[in-house]
Amino acid sequence: MESEHSERTRGTAGQPAGGSGRTDPATEVFVTHRNLLFTVAYELLGSAADAEDVLQETWLRWAGVDLGAVRDQRAYLVRITTRQALSRLRTLGRRRESYVGSWLPEPLLTAPDVAEDVELADSVSMAMLLVLETLTPTERAVFVLREVFDLGYDEIAEAVDKSPAAVRQVAHRARAHVAARRPRGVVSPTETRDALDAFQRAAETGDLQGLLDILAPDVVLLGDGGGVKQAILRPVTGADKVARLLAAGLGRLTAAASLRPAQVNGYPALVLRLDDVIDTVVAVRIDDGLITGLYAVRNPEKLSRMDRETTLRR
Repeated sequence: MESEHSERTRGTAGQPAGGSGRTDPATEVFVTHRNLLFTVAYELLGSAADAEDVLQETWLRWAGVDLGAVRDQRAYLVRITTRQALSRLRTLGRRRESYVGSWLPEPLLTAPDVAEDVELADSVSMAMLLVLETLTPTERAVFVLREVFDLGYDEIAEAVDKSPAAVRQVAHRARAHVAARRPRGVVSPTETRDALDAFQRAAETGDLQGLLDILAPDVVLLGDGGGVKQAILRPVTGADKVARLLAAGLGRLTAAASLRPAQVNGYPALVLRLDDVIDTVVAVRIDDGLITGLYAVRNPEKLSRMDRETTLRR
């Protein structure tokens, strides 16, 4: 039985299994909700690779379910995915304690329609994923399932193994925590693009004053090289320090380097390529028209999803 499940799992990683063109009901339902399940897992984990592993585990459990006994297939699949993601999240938390330097979420090249769903784009933005990192695993799951995917408290309670009353308390606590740390308002892609354009012009021309003009006084720069690529090991805070560090680093780039915009996690970002190979993805946080956060991901293991668009769904 296990070998049959494993074979079907490989099929559902991208396309339904089987060469006949026909799929069984379990596969059809799973494929229908796959993008939603990936989005749930990614928002809980901040890693596309780990989200894919969670989907494989979800499929193995779903393939053995009696569909006739399932009242709400979408909710059931979300429940399985959440439980698997929570288990992995607790394991990853221990691993991240030994991570070299700052840990940043894995950037995703996203389709334009993600940006059109303002709430979805906000929830998967690098800035929000970092805020979610400050929650406990259960708080994160409850917040994401309630605020992003609008699941009922009863459904969430089954997913996190708590009573509906306890889930309401967790949701209230998580909302207050996020509200105190999230960007001061939902920033439109247009605002982000304008700030990034100004930042890109100043960076490419070495205009120190231009950088200072677009960076907030308390801007924070985080770099993630994963111990593989050189990156700042600790956050750099303050417009003057960040601007001078960026001006010095970008000033050393050769003609083989290019800085280009891309849609990353639902918002405009910048992609630095060296000899046409992605070297760094720079996402930003914007507050009141100024850049308050710069997130530079250089770890090669986290850049593999930047070569193709990832479909996210609510």
